[in-house]
Amino acid sequence: MKWLVSVGLGGAVLALFAAITSLAIGWTYLGTQSQIELAIRRAEARQLMEIFPAGTHDNDVVDDTFPLEAETALLGLRQNRRGYRVREERRVIGVILPVTARDGYSGDIRALVGVRSDGSVAGVRVVAHKETPGLGDKVDLRKSAWILGFNARSLGDPAISGWTVSKDGGAFDQFTGATVTPRAVILATRRALEYAQLNSATLFETPVNDP
Repeated sequence: MKWLVSVGLGGAVLALFAAITSLAIGWTYLGTQSQIELAIRRAEARQLMEIFPAGTHDNDVVDDTFPLEAETALLGLRQNRRGYRVREERRVIGVILPVTARDGYSGDIRALVGVRSDGSVAGVRVVAHKETPGLGDKVDLRKSAWILGFNARSLGDPAISGWTVSKDGGAFDQFTGATVTPRAVILATRRALEYAQLNSATLFETPVNDP
């Protein structure tokens, strides 16, 4: 009888320990995730100003936002995000769209694509990725200047068939030993331009009741 009681208490202790451990792991995960998201938001804020530097607009881009739902066509978003308006004298002269390339070599690649009202690229910045150091991570401006190759490009420059790496007959360089990553970013950027073109009436027209 005492043995059964002992076993019962031991099982209860183990169950309690397992529950506490699970809760601790859960809180750690949530804390880590929130820190990651905070870091991404800070990176976005910094990179917004890189895409449309001070002097090119007169509004607070960080606070001038519009909602974008998860699974929005062409943008590849896995969760609700927000886009940013860039204005000069109230007129919307550009937008910055969040995009997710789901076909990166090591998973999702999250980026921001700045699009001017004339349909040209103001700039592209990768916000988060898990690509291979020394290879695919060259999409990050801190690692190489490759991402600057999108500046001033548009759906007509190059033609749609040129929106891929040079290995595939496209207009963009690939990385030595890595083509999957640049392909993914190129395609995501092209799709952002297509989204901007399809939704230009709502993205670039200043509503009458806007401040």
